Amino acid sequence: MTTVPLHLAVALDGAGWHPAAWRDPAARPRELFTARHWAALVTEAERGLLDFVTIEDALGLQSTLFDGPDERVDQVRGRFDAVLLASALAPLTTRIGLVPTATTTHTEPFHVAIGIATLDHVSNGRAGWRVQLSPRRTEAAHFGHRDIPLLDPDRVDLDHLANLFDEAADAVEVARRLWDSWEDDAEIRDVPTGRFVDRDRLHYIDFTGPRFSVKGPSITPRPPQGQPIVTVLDHGGSRVPYELPARAADIVYVTPHSRAQAAAIVEQVRSVPRDGQPVKVFADLLVFVGDDAAGRKARLDELAGAELTSDAAVFAGTADELAELLLDWQQAGIEGYRLRPGVVPVDLKAITRHLTSALRRHGAFRSAYEAGTLRGLLGLGRPVSRYTAPVA
Repeated sequence: MTTVPLHLAVALDGAGWHPAAWRDPAARPRELFTARHWAALVTEAERGLLDFVTIEDALGLQSTLFDGPDERVDQVRGRFDAVLLASALAPLTTRIGLVPTATTTHTEPFHVAIGIATLDHVSNGRAGWRVQLSPRRTEAAHFGHRDIPLLDPDRVDLDHLANLFDEAADAVEVARRLWDSWEDDAEIRDVPTGRFVDRDRLHYIDFTGPRFSVKGPSITPRPPQGQPIVTVLDHGGSRVPYELPARAADIVYVTPHSRAQAAAIVEQVRSVPRDGQPVKVFADLLVFVGDDAAGRKARLDELAGAELTSDAAVFAGTADELAELLLDWQQAGIEGYRLRPGVVPVDLKAITRHLTSALRRHGAFRSAYEAGTLRGLLGLGRPVSRYTAPVA
């Protein structure tokens, strides 16, 4: 029996992660673009005591092509803005973390920083950010600010990719400085003296880099967590992506397909130099859970006209079998999991109601929330603002 609890999160995306999920009998495709649909998903995740949910987003329509629209009409197309959606969902929950996706390539870091800070305030300290790149030419065409080469999987421009990762690291650094730019006690709110803020406790961040410069301070007071959680997907396992989580993230999502590969990836992540606390390593899995999981997946594959493929390992089996897999990979150094439900709400409910129970029988999952903030759930302390003068 393990004595180290696992962290569990779910990645929410439309009707689920199978491209034909919206055609499953349990899906409600007419509700995908409604508040009710998303409210039901996030409250179900909180019912299962999960650490957090991530919400997918991108700057282009979903496509089966590497770069550009595919013109298909048999798959879900379209999404809500993830940061705005998370802020709308925050008042409906009390403990679960909310981690929307926001891209760095075409988005000003000042805007992202105040959006995530606002989410942290309205959720009382449960915000995170899933950092995402936007390397596609068709997405760049929405903005017209830069010329990005066509993304070709057979001829990846490593210099261009490295530049986007460096830009993302700079964007996260700007956000972190802006979150610190208000000290915790900067808001005085003293009616008799007429002082709302202590201007000496608001700080210019004076960031200057090769891509942008930001003066600061933020327009949003310091987030309740001090620093909301920053998370990054590893994007395929080369050393270039691991530089970003090592420099900037609290959590990296990796995509092993076996225990041996999990161990190798964890070793590679740990080999990248890093200041401060070690980055937490979560594995992504695309899951169909239940006694009928394999049959459900096969029917969806038939509807889609092809067997499901993914960057992450695809699991189809019972909750007990999935629990055994998670515990096995934990021994390879995986600290938590971000599960991608094949179909919501079916596989989400199987995670929250059956997988968590199976893990609990092994002593590997919580029976109640033990903290009120996302940092607390992850066992991370609240950092002091870098601009706070040291106590003499």
